[in-house]
Amino acid sequence: MLARPVKYIWQHLRYIPLWTALTSSKWRRYDKRARSLGNMIGWVMRWIPIARRRFDREVLRIYPDMPRAERLALSRKMGQNMGRTLFEVFHNTEFQAGQEHFHISGPGLEILEKARAEGKGAILVSGHFGQWEAVRAVLKHRGMETAGVYRRQSNRHYQRLLSRGIEQGGRPALTTGPNGTKAMVRHLRAGGFVAILLDEKTVDGEMMPFLGFDALTSLAAARLALKYDVPFMPVFGTRRENSSDIDVEFEAPIEPSDPRTMTQAFNDNLSARILEKPDQWYWLLRRWKDMRR
Repeated sequence: MLARPVKYIWQHLRYIPLWTALTSSKWRRYDKRARSLGNMIGWVMRWIPIARRRFDREVLRIYPDMPRAERLALSRKMGQNMGRTLFEVFHNTEFQAGQEHFHISGPGLEILEKARAEGKGAILVSGHFGQWEAVRAVLKHRGMETAGVYRRQSNRHYQRLLSRGIEQGGRPALTTGPNGTKAMVRHLRAGGFVAILLDEKTVDGEMMPFLGFDALTSLAAARLALKYDVPFMPVFGTRRENSSDIDVEFEAPIEPSDPRTMTQAFNDNLSARILEKPDQWYWLLRRWKDMRR
């Protein structure tokens, strides 16, 4: 009987720090508010032991010889980047209005324009790297509104903010799971575009190398791309140093072959980007949790 009230109260308590950060600077300009949340999360990553230990556990797997001072600097910088990204996702309408901050490159955009003109769908794959929502912002501005797939949050307050932000970035907003997959298939078959972050652990995935270690990885996106003959395209939004400016890259689609080969090609692509700019990736995903040895 007490479980539900306790859970309700705990959800409110967990939301208080984020609510405080989001509301205490409402009078400031958008960019300064985004920077403010970034600085707060950067401070948490640098000084709060539980966050620092979780970060160190993942980073030391990839960089076992990284000195402590370097890890502290990296955790703070990652927190700043992710805090800004989080704010921009929560306020996606304002974020999309800043098209002058998006610097577009790559052959993929022309391919997507051709697909849209032919009434054909596409699957865009990225990761929790840089500002991934910039990709959908660019496409929506060009009349190619793209569905976003996200994992439903257990905290009702986070879920409300996240679902609203994803919908502002482009509809439909699809949750992971069987119902979301069915809706995604309908959207693809109708010629829609779908953006998926492929760097989260999935229990029904396969063990595949990621940053040099096996991690559970979903093959569903590649399977759908093959089944419905749509582009399987890596896309990335890389934040420029301490800036609102974002390099939005639409790469050429990965060549159709088989789901594992295609997904591994994406894993290798994202891994190379993380090794080049480790502060841009969200290291708290527990990507190798329960890793089979």
